[in-house]
Amino acid sequence: MKRNNKFFSMLYVVLCLAFFYLPILVTMIFSFNSSKSLTRFTGFSLRWYQELLGNGEVIKAVYVSVTIAIIATIVSTILGTITAIGLSKSKKVIKELLLNINNIPILNPEIVTAISLMLLFSSLGFRKGYLTMLLAHIAFCTPYVITSVYPKVRALDPNMANAAMDLGATPFQALTKVIVPMIKEGIFAGALLAFTMSFDDFVISYFVSGNGVKNISIVVYNMTKRINPTINALSTIVIVVIIVVLLLSNLLPKFKNKARKLNRKAVKIVSVVLVVAVTAGLIKWGFVAQSTHVLKVYNAGEYMDLSLLEDFEKEYDCTIVYETFESNEMMYTKLSSGETYDVLIPSDYMIERLIKEEYLQALDWKEIPNKKNLLNDVMNQSYDPGNRYSCPYFWGTVGILYDKTVVDEADLKDGWNLLCNPKYKGNIYMYDSERDSFMIALKALGYSMNTTNEAEIEEAYQWLIDQRDTMDPIYAGDDVIDNMISGNKALAVVYSGDASYIISENPNLDYFTPEQGTNRWYDAMVITKDCSEVQLAHEFIDFMISDKSALSNTEEVGYTSTVKSAFETMKEGDYAGISSYIPDTTNPNNEIFAYQQPKIKQKFAELWTKVKAK
Repeated sequence: MKRNNKFFSMLYVVLCLAFFYLPILVTMIFSFNSSKSLTRFTGFSLRWYQELLGNGEVIKAVYVSVTIAIIATIVSTILGTITAIGLSKSKKVIKELLLNINNIPILNPEIVTAISLMLLFSSLGFRKGYLTMLLAHIAFCTPYVITSVYPKVRALDPNMANAAMDLGATPFQALTKVIVPMIKEGIFAGALLAFTMSFDDFVISYFVSGNGVKNISIVVYNMTKRINPTINALSTIVIVVIIVVLLLSNLLPKFKNKARKLNRKAVKIVSVVLVVAVTAGLIKWGFVAQSTHVLKVYNAGEYMDLSLLEDFEKEYDCTIVYETFESNEMMYTKLSSGETYDVLIPSDYMIERLIKEEYLQALDWKEIPNKKNLLNDVMNQSYDPGNRYSCPYFWGTVGILYDKTVVDEADLKDGWNLLCNPKYKGNIYMYDSERDSFMIALKALGYSMNTTNEAEIEEAYQWLIDQRDTMDPIYAGDDVIDNMISGNKALAVVYSGDASYIISENPNLDYFTPEQGTNRWYDAMVITKDCSEVQLAHEFIDFMISDKSALSNTEEVGYTSTVKSAFETMKEGDYAGISSYIPDTTNPNNEIFAYQQPKIKQKFAELWTKVKAK
């Protein structure tokens, strides 16, 4: 019996360790994969480490993350320790009140703290960047230090400091020579927690950063928009650093005497290096513009060949501050909160909204001579008739990606209802998008995807519920790319740009848009009303739609170019025979998303929550 108990105890421990550490091991292994796949190991290579080390954005993000984490840790540890000591001397009522207030940031959802800090900095007129991120990190780290240090302070003999001063110590000496050494475990725990919270933070950093300042979390998040194995390489390096630090922390006590001699000198050296690094960061990203002309560009993540930005900076002797957003709605939130940008690259329906709410200024097409390069099919669309405000960037459709070895070609005639065919139950990826999913249901039922008729919307909701309950689909995001390349499912709802890349990697797949119609989408470059570099903004747009830039951009991103020469080159070259690269412009049932009024948008959001609730 005892042997059985021991066996099951060991098995439990092994399973727990496997659960925690196997994903880390897989990440490390795939960081050496020769291909982009995150699920198939095709051979050993250091390719992704080379790309990582050559990625200036990542190196800069590491610098920002480390320096901010160190400074935030030092400042919050000092503030938190002093506050904890002060609280221990306070009256009970004040003490309990302040401790409860201290718990609010800890218990508060991060998104609430993030938006609050963003609005605070905006109202105070702070220029978002390194300084605002640092202040935010100090603000949310300090409560954790107080929580860690206070129990240690409370456990001290309250007469300890008085006894030290009776023996001739000054108040400062009593603090540093008596109190601090006795609570150092709590201080160390608080500092370690503060560093971890700061280094790992994403949500708050995302909302309070700006002017091109990004930490590792933001950069990694942007990388996840498309398959990017450099994430694995970066993660592996971080893991190795953590392991080395843990080993050193366990080995150093064995060399305690030698360490003491070097301690003061090391502290001085680290302090000097830190001050220099922080000063450089504040100068570069906090207060001083990098050049006379600075252009702020705001685009979706993983949606541009970043080498083009460097080329533009060299050609026009300027600096581009490039930031990325998760969604059009996130972009709108930052813009409406007072954040300023010069050039935005939103989607059609959001452009329509920005025009109506007067966030944009009209383009001066005389300053964009490369307009002649644009395809006729992308011009004069419903979201911006006459292209008064927008210059097309990428375009495409939403359709069904299918495995030709599994899906019967005859079934394609069912269009969107193919996603309800019992033959493919459990073999479908639905796109995890409220609006695209309702588009599918509405089109399958023969309605406009821009309907405001509540009865039609309810019918579409029921279609999605029935499809969910009978077909067991997986609601996937960008992870559908690697999964379909690996052939994990037979059907997937995807954007045409992603389909083009997937098909180029897996020739067993093909793409079609149903006859019932689909979303034909456009992303475009616009100039904000508050743009401070109007001439430079026009030059940037013109640069991006030049033949050379457009080809480089579409090769890197994989989405369909709006420039004739790049479109033809890709159609006959890398994506020859891949139908998804050529958006369907002939189907009269295809539509462009229109801006939804808040009431209708809320209706869709509520129903989508119910669809996903299972």
